[in-house]
Order: sequence, then structure tokens, then C-alpha cells
Amino acid sequence: MTAETWAIARFTVTMAVMATILALPPAIAVGWVLARRQFRGKAVLETIVSLPLVLPPVASGLVLLWLFGRRSPVGRALDAIGIEVVFTWKAVVIAMMVISFPLVVRSVRAGIEQVDRRFEDLAATLGASPFRILRTITLPLALRGIIAGAILGFSRALGEFGATILVAGAIPGQTQTLAVGIYTMVETGREDAAWGLVAVSALLAFAAIF
Repeated sequence: MTAETWAIARFTVTMAVMATILALPPAIAVGWVLARRQFRGKAVLETIVSLPLVLPPVASGLVLLWLFGRRSPVGRALDAIGIEVVFTWKAVVIAMMVISFPLVVRSVRAGIEQVDRRFEDLAATLGASPFRILRTITLPLALRGIIAGAILGFSRALGEFGATILVAGAIPGQTQTLAVGIYTMVETGREDAAWGLVAVSALLAFAAIF
């Protein structure tokens, strides 16, 4: 294993951890809404959340590229305050978040749905607010599902390629993740180095899932 291999691995793990941490709060919120609320348009929300699972990752990357590019309203607003996203490490984190988000939401939702609602109803009758019920009853009892979602999201982020290479590129030392590095090295005829990245990827994925 070369120093370059470990540098790419460290960068990928750091980006995946950041993406997982940032994805968890909205994933918990959406998972709770889908598990505990009935409303018009729920099926639409479920479909939107699940889209990154069925769309080609490069399609998700193209959407992100348009959204954060300088021609879009979001891109212009960020550019005005000096924040650049496209082809930076920030784009790597965002791409990982978007692609792994549906897996986190599904696992969180399943964990919340397994919580017996009688505990929540009992707390409500004793005067607990909805937020306190969520904080002290629902989330602690759904903790296994939340942790499982975080692990699945992290594992998926480690292997993200399509959206990342489109919105962040393959800049050595700046946006090159394990998956992007494998592709780049194979393209440039460095297959031995690519196999080193494959070995590290397999080790990290096995460790996370195990």
C-alpha cells in the first residue's frame, strides 16, 4: 500500500463520516414523518426521497451540478458570499449525502415503526410535549434502526462514484475518493495501484457492515 492509497482512503472516510453526520438529522426528521404521520402527498414525498436509489448516480450528479453551478440561483447566491461548491470537497460531501440519504431514511423509518405507540400515547396523556416524546421515548427505542441507517449510509457513501465524479471531479488530493481513484488509475494504466484501492475499499466496507 502506497502513501497515495492511504491518503485517498483517509480523505474518503473523512468525507463519508461528514456526509453521514450531516444526513442523519434530516433523515431522522423525514423518517419520523413517514412513520408517524398521514397526510396528502405522503406518497409523493416517499417517491422523492427514494429517487436517488433508482436514478442513475450520474443523473443525480447532473442535478447537483446544475443546482450548485454558477448559473443557478443557488450557485449565484453561494458565489456572492464566496462559497464555491462544484469541484471541491464540499461537492464530494453533498454527493455522498444525496446518494446515501434514502438508505438512512428507510432504516430510521423502520426503527421508528417498530416502537410501540402505546408508550408515546401514555407519555402524551401525562402531559409530555411531542418533542419531548420524540426525544425521550421514540428515538431511544428506535436507536438500533438509526444506528443501522447511519452504518448503511456511511457504507454507501464510501463507494459513491457516479454523482461524485460529475459534481466534484477527480482532482488528486482534493476530490479523489476511493471509487473515483480506482476508475482514474485504471484509465491511466495504473492497475496495481487500483487494486490497492480495491483492497482498502473492501476492508472498510467489511469493517463497517460487520
